[in-house]
Amino acid sequence: MYAVIQTGGKQYKVKTGEDIKVEKLDGKVGDEVYFDKVLLVSKEGKVTSGRPVLENARVVAKITRQGRGPKIIVFKYKRRKGYRKKQGHRQDFTGVKIIEIEA
Repeated sequence: MYAVIQTGGKQYKVKTGEDIKVEKLDGKVGDEVYFDKVLLVSKEGKVTSGRPVLENARVVAKITRQGRGPKIIVFKYKRRKGYRKKQGHRQDFTGVKIIEIEA
């Protein structure tokens, strides 16, 4: 059984017991979160999709960690103009473990 959920402007294919990284969510480690935007559920070979989301379907997950990704260097440069700009960025994320798919 798997489901496709939407969170943080992205879509994720999830299965029960799977660990995934999603965009930063509010909450502490150990808190349960619910994903209500379920786009598709496959159960015992039968696929059900929503228009755009499924009613009465949700995915239950537990927050396992809050963290930051690797540093990305953004360097802008224009030749012969003396323009250089260097920036760094680290994206926040939340690690979640999928507990249950309710459909």
